[in-house]
Amino acid sequence: MLRRRGIDAVSAHEVGNLQFSDREQLAYASREGRCLVTRNARHFMLLSQEAIRRQEPHAGIILCPPRFRGSEIQPIVAVLIRVVKRYPEGLGEYDVLFLS
Repeated sequence: MLRRRGIDAVSAHEVGNLQFSDREQLAYASREGRCLVTRNARHFMLLSQEAIRRQEPHAGIILCPPRFRGSEIQPIVAVLIRVVKRYPEGLGEYDVLFLS
């Protein structure tokens, strides 16, 4: 849905990363210069804090609230489109957004 709207996006499934740990997912996204979008807020908040302590930048993390079900793609896409419009150059190193 994001790509149909001109937004460069890939899923962990598409790139063959489903078996990756959270840390590996973030490292992959960082190497690719991609912001990571997840519903796993607790783990990725910890990983973002760890990245700051280690001075290991990433390309941003967007945390979706648990009320957004994985099967309810449309609300997630709508919010992500608003984020892209607000941050056309992407998020900064170490940035973490929590969607509401």
